[in-house]
Amino acid sequence: MILTLTGVTKSYLTAEGRVDILKGVDLDVVAGEAVALMGESGSGKSTLLHLAGGLDRPDAGLIIMDGEDIGVFGDVDRANYRRTKVGLVFQQFNLIPSLNVSANLSFHAKLAGRHDRAWEEELIFALGLDGYMGRYPEQLSGGQQQRVAIGRTLAARPLLVLADEPTGNLDEETGDRVLELMLTLARSAGSALLFVTHSMKLADRLDRKVVLRGGRIA
Repeated sequence: MILTLTGVTKSYLTAEGRVDILKGVDLDVVAGEAVALMGESGSGKSTLLHLAGGLDRPDAGLIIMDGEDIGVFGDVDRANYRRTKVGLVFQQFNLIPSLNVSANLSFHAKLAGRHDRAWEEELIFALGLDGYMGRYPEQLSGGQQQRVAIGRTLAARPLLVLADEPTGNLDEETGDRVLELMLTLARSAGSALLFVTHSMKLADRLDRKVVLRGGRIA
């Protein structure tokens, strides 16, 4: 088991008062598994990914990742966790504008101390980026930027990839290609994948589906 959530709760204060988002989530993800996380808007999917990614802390419950309770990590340990064990892919791409494609691709792997030029070359070829290495993010289409973001994440061979609707800003054909590449390359890297999507068509291509409803796994 690479990721285990047990009794995880999370709430936020708003102008209208406290809003409970997660109300006792239990979830297991096995190493190498690809899991679709589904649910209505506001059901807590992104919150769950942020907690699993070490971007936020739970109010209660355990988040065990690779044998460690990341919920008790301080800021330094959480930053190191995000650098070395988990990869995040969002709709917004979050590429570094001042770096070209080549530098963006290698950025996380170098931070993690796992830069592997042969694996990076494999990603470049698989993602169809070999003709774009000197370009900057603003010179790329949305689909190209998303492929760079995926390559940057997988270059570090994270134990777990957390993807928050990474194909949401892409047309259906491009989204299908990006998902297929992501699944193939995540398996090549030996990474587990937790993939938020509203698309049943995309979810059906993963190993299993998990649905969040009312702050709990349905």
